[in-house]
Amino acid sequence: MILNGLADYHTHNALCRHAEGDPIDYVRSAQARGLGEIGISDHSPMPTEIDDWRMLLEDFPRYLELVAEAREAFPDYPVRLGLEVDFLAGHEPWIEKVAGMAEFDYLIGAVHYISPEWDIDNPKHLSRWSQSDVTDVWQRYWDAYTACVRSQLFDFYAHPDLAKKFGHRPEGDLRHFYEPAIQAAVDTGAAFEINTAGRYKDIEEFYPAVPFLEMMAEAKLPVLISSDSHDPAHVGRDFAEAVELAKSAGLTTTLRFENRQRTVLTLP
Repeated sequence: MILNGLADYHTHNALCRHAEGDPIDYVRSAQARGLGEIGISDHSPMPTEIDDWRMLLEDFPRYLELVAEAREAFPDYPVRLGLEVDFLAGHEPWIEKVAGMAEFDYLIGAVHYISPEWDIDNPKHLSRWSQSDVTDVWQRYWDAYTACVRSQLFDFYAHPDLAKKFGHRPEGDLRHFYEPAIQAAVDTGAAFEINTAGRYKDIEEFYPAVPFLEMMAEAKLPVLISSDSHDPAHVGRDFAEAVELAKSAGLTTTLRFENRQRTVLTLP
């Protein structure tokens, strides 16, 4: 089956304070759906509390315990340990510290913030869009995203065009925004995901857009398929369609991770 050749590495749980379920619930869902393996990757803690949608530093030991319990419950099913880590310029030493806090299988790099006060996918900041130049916001986002990729602190990169979440994007061909991030991936050996959660946001389409996928294919980059699930029922959601989309764009390979080492596989 197609799902057996895939892993869902982008999942969240109740410790991030805006998701449901424990890691073991996500493992059960992944196994029931027929996925080859599952990764747990809650939002990484920060040294100080900067928002209300990530794991608290004090809860990190419990996070490791819950993943260990899930592994013990499913000893014959691969359960990978990860984190989704926000890239914020100037916080690289913290990211490096986080990377040494556990024996991670992978770290996901992500950009949510274009300034310390604006996480652009947060609905509470929607009014900022009407007060800002969309092209400028996009440029700031993609500059940060390219810096995230060039940092080489992560194993793959989440929802590349998250800036489109609420439907705000510049007119015309957007490839000039994508090109620096694609080139950074080529230069550093990076990988991006197709994130199926975008379909259930205001934009109603996967992250990233098809032209970005086509540029990935031209650059011969691998792709991961991710649900970004915040509910165990959403693990592996729309994966078969995402694979077909990836193939139609010309993508041919995906990745598995263990101990921060990657294995390249052919897309199923």
